[in-house]
Amino acid sequence: MGKAKPAHHTSKELAGKAFAATINRGGGTAGKDDRQGGKAGHAKYKCPACGQQAPDPKSAEQHWESKHSKMGPFEKEKWVDMHAVHGSTTQGVSVIGSKKK
Repeated sequence: MGKAKPAHHTSKELAGKAFAATINRGGGTAGKDDRQGGKAGHAKYKCPACGQQAPDPKSAEQHWESKHSKMGPFEKEKWVDMHAVHGSTTQGVSVIGSKKK
């Protein structure tokens, strides 16, 4: 057995390239804010009981059932929409980081 390189890309390498293409790795304060998702963060909904954030209604309902089921049934209307509060969606999604020119 030699040390020959494989003829095709590995699935790990392809997954890494796809991940790198959809995340912001830019430096500085702007890059840091972008990676953290802006003021709203990457999650959209905020739990009225404990402040835990959830990205979608299904995750919010699962959180409520597992953590706060004794407080009553899940009511989506009581959850805070963080995107509406801060005026937009999160920043750091599907953004390529710095590119050298």
